[in-house]
Amino acid sequence: MEDQYGSDFMTIVDEDGAEYELEVLSTLEYNGCTYLAVIPAGSDEEEDLEVSILKSIEEDGEPILCAIEDDEELQAVYDLIMDELYAEDDEED
Repeated sequence: MEDQYGSDFMTIVDEDGAEYELEVLSTLEYNGCTYLAVIPAGSDEEEDLEVSILKSIEEDGEPILCAIEDDEELQAVYDLIMDELYAEDDEED
């Protein structure tokens, strides 16, 4: 995981070597793990945004991002992140 553009954007490389630019919407600490809500960088249409939630883990001493495979863990993290994002929207109004 490489933080190329600052705290809101990152470039990741998958196992096939393909690079993806992501915008980080939110970061959450939950049960001792770090989770990130991300969307593809440069996405303009809010209605069609697909938010991905990734878990940061260490493998061989390096931080990597992976999909959450446990449905209960994913739902709990999703709910917390959505609550946080909506709370931020309410503060801006």
